[in-house]
Amino acid sequence: MRAGTDDSVLLRTEGRAAYLTLNRPKALNALTHTMVRRIDEALTAWEHDPAVETVVLTGAGERGLCAGGDIRAIHDDARDGDGSASAAFWYDEYRLNARIARYPKPYVAVMDGIVMGAGVGVSAHGSVRIVTERSRVAMPETGIGFVPDVGGTYLLARAPGELGTHLALTGAQVGASDALLCDLADHYVPSRSLPSLLDDLAHAPAREVLGRYVRPAPPGELAAAQAWMDVCYSARTVEEVVGRLLDHGDSAAKEAAETLLTKSPTSLKVTLAALRRARRLGALEEVLDQEYRVSCHALAAPDLVEGIRAQIIDKDRNPRWSPPTLTEVTDADVERFFTPLGERELGLGGPDTTCHSG
Repeated sequence: MRAGTDDSVLLRTEGRAAYLTLNRPKALNALTHTMVRRIDEALTAWEHDPAVETVVLTGAGERGLCAGGDIRAIHDDARDGDGSASAAFWYDEYRLNARIARYPKPYVAVMDGIVMGAGVGVSAHGSVRIVTERSRVAMPETGIGFVPDVGGTYLLARAPGELGTHLALTGAQVGASDALLCDLADHYVPSRSLPSLLDDLAHAPAREVLGRYVRPAPPGELAAAQAWMDVCYSARTVEEVVGRLLDHGDSAAKEAAETLLTKSPTSLKVTLAALRRARRLGALEEVLDQEYRVSCHALAAPDLVEGIRAQIIDKDRNPRWSPPTLTEVTDADVERFFTPLGERELGLGGPDTTCHSG
């Protein structure tokens, strides 16, 4: 993977708080392997520092916390290399996601602006997750021939009804209220209050500080749509989901169907299977083990390289998926993504956490 610059993660402590700032604003703070290691090292140091009571995560620049992983590097590794650099990145990244979820001190993630993919992984597993009126939270992986990872299938599988299925398959962005509804965040704070909140965290416990700044979030969109989403996305297969969406009559349902038909057919089917298995697996660590298998197998599948090419490299927005249609993606094609990796397993959830039924 391409290494980040030495200042790709800024670290500082003030008073009782330690501050992590993702610092690649020109790349919308896209996460690199170097950044993952720096965050992990900082968390280790602060976990054992009695002077640090709270850890705070923010992103540099005005556009967002983090737009995802360094997918250009993943594209180059999958196309020209053997995939080992990407697998090593995910190995450390997913372990960091699990660590954040179990961190023994308050971990305050400021999910202001764009928070997607890897950005969700370093924020939405935290113990205190703040969104603002600028927040745009998404797991858009099916649009690049990939599958929601970094614990994304764990989080979305636990959203109310089938809301998480909608977000996982379509890659739709949600604002503050919908992020709260789907349990991707905990608190709404107006963006204008963030500087004061961040300063106050150096001087008082997080719970006390939050009480001064938390406000009701502006209305969202998903609650009103949940009825048709629950009906349509509970179908057994992606083909049936698309059929129900087209037949429903709601214009938003038809729009969702049209969105799905632009995504990688293989990614859609693997994502639906991964979500439903995640609901049964239980612990985050077991779901991350599953996601690691899926991610590693995706490196050898054609759609990941093609999807990143179309969106990021050539930017023609015209991916040529293989297979090109849902009906051509077989159950066996899907099952291959869940094949255990043997000695290469992530191994967070125990010796065997494979869930075989689709």
